[in-house]
Amino acid sequence: MFIGGGFGLGLTVAEVDVPAVPGPARLSEILPPALRTPEEKALELGRLARLEAMIAAYRVDLVASLAGDRPAVFDVPAGAPGGAAADVVAGPGAPEGVSEFFADELAQVLNCSRSAASVLTDQAVTLVGKLPGTWAALADGRLDWPRARAVAHELGWKARSTDPLVLAAVEAAVLPTAMELSVRQLTAAVRRELTARDAAAAEVRRRDAEAAADVTVRPAGDGMAELVARMPQPLALAVRDTLTGHARAAKAAGDDRPLGVLRVGVLADLTLRPWDDTREPVTAQLTITTPLDALRPPGPDAAGAGALLVRPGSVPAPTAVVGGEPITAAHVRELLIQLDAVCPGGLQAPTGGSLTVAITDPDGTLRATASRRELESIARRGCPTHDQPPGRKRRRRRRPHEGQDTAGAACGCPVLDRPPPIDRYEPTPAQRRWVQTRDRTCRHPGCSNRAGWADLDHVQSYACGGPTACQNLCCLCRRHHRLKTHAPGWRYAMTADGVLTVTTPSGVTRTTRPPGHTPPDRRASRLPVTGARVLTAPPGPPPPAPDPVEADDPPPF
Repeated sequence: MFIGGGFGLGLTVAEVDVPAVPGPARLSEILPPALRTPEEKALELGRLARLEAMIAAYRVDLVASLAGDRPAVFDVPAGAPGGAAADVVAGPGAPEGVSEFFADELAQVLNCSRSAASVLTDQAVTLVGKLPGTWAALADGRLDWPRARAVAHELGWKARSTDPLVLAAVEAAVLPTAMELSVRQLTAAVRRELTARDAAAAEVRRRDAEAAADVTVRPAGDGMAELVARMPQPLALAVRDTLTGHARAAKAAGDDRPLGVLRVGVLADLTLRPWDDTREPVTAQLTITTPLDALRPPGPDAAGAGALLVRPGSVPAPTAVVGGEPITAAHVRELLIQLDAVCPGGLQAPTGGSLTVAITDPDGTLRATASRRELESIARRGCPTHDQPPGRKRRRRRRPHEGQDTAGAACGCPVLDRPPPIDRYEPTPAQRRWVQTRDRTCRHPGCSNRAGWADLDHVQSYACGGPTACQNLCCLCRRHHRLKTHAPGWRYAMTADGVLTVTTPSGVTRTTRPPGHTPPDRRASRLPVTGARVLTAPPGPPPPAPDPVEADDPPPF
């Protein structure tokens, strides 16, 4: 207090330790389960199930509303240039009146696969638009999400030709007892009611399902995959019984391998028919990606000096990739030997196949691609600036800071690099090889369609000044090529090292990097790559490039 009754303000500057801002509180910390009795834990789990149902109802309401914001009026008609093929039936991700590319946008919003987004779209539109009673039970917490999802699956896209009155009758029949049934029992009840109330529509669904029969491959890890054949049930049972019969016969003849392994062998033999030389040969495509370190034979020196002093698991071992799935170095050596791709001098192209050497920098960025013949030619020729052909006197060079002769020393000049830009729309074969080697798959976020069947797209449109250069080209499957070109509101941008950024019409941005590429913020901790990456293909020509006339419309497509 100062004379005269006034007040003053004093300021002192001092260093203060400010505690870190705490992160979001975890529910298990606020409501510790360990403090609850078993009865209270069971009661709490029931509450959570009801909350999850309410959240699921809100989620499908949001999805259905967003789908309504994406009308199909901007879609290119099927069969028209840039549109879907005329004979392609729209799947569950494209309800009537909704853009065919809505599921692609939803996949980016939720950061999930397009298949999952398509299924969720169908469930949302079905529950909100066709099954109001089921949606209300879900929103009130009286029906859980797995059962609501099962009802929507049976009465959604699969039942698109069924009269809405029939759908309402089926819903009214199964909904009262839905929570008393398991998900499988509820699904069976819906199918029974649907078949009984509209046998004609059930027959249409059966024919549609038969028309959708297919054989697909799904990765299963550990170097294995699942060959899935979707076919009519009687045919599937007959195939299984046939495989089992042949497998049991082999077992009776003395083969001691497990019955499942014998079934697989029978299936492979009956399909590939290696003994039958009367048919036109068919060659499968297999792409193997491996660092050179993985090709070293096992032994004490393979791991490098000091390997015994390294804690197990602390240093990643070199691995290879087959069909997008990782395999061990031993497995890739076994595959290459089977493909006759290993020779005394190293690697070679399999008979009728191809061998591409991809050279990357320590951060995984692709620098150049070449065939083995091209590499051998470069090694013989040497530097075009400093090295002279055999028999001609070699120029003598001196380092500016030293006086010693350097004739014959490595000059450090680059002799192999990415293909140069060209002044036309269609990429060169060298550019196509380089970009496909860098990308390996479609570069749209979440898409894994292989690059061999993809289009090379100008990220910045050629008609708008985008160059035909590797830095402006990326692999896009036909669907995502059409999306980028014709769907309004999508934005694509790519950096010189191939990092692609995609922004949806709703403002969600996703980024994809070329396989093996390390982000700058993680490069300091990355172990150096000591060898080039090698891609090999088995016997048989590579998949044909799409016909330019059929594959790509003239610019700006």
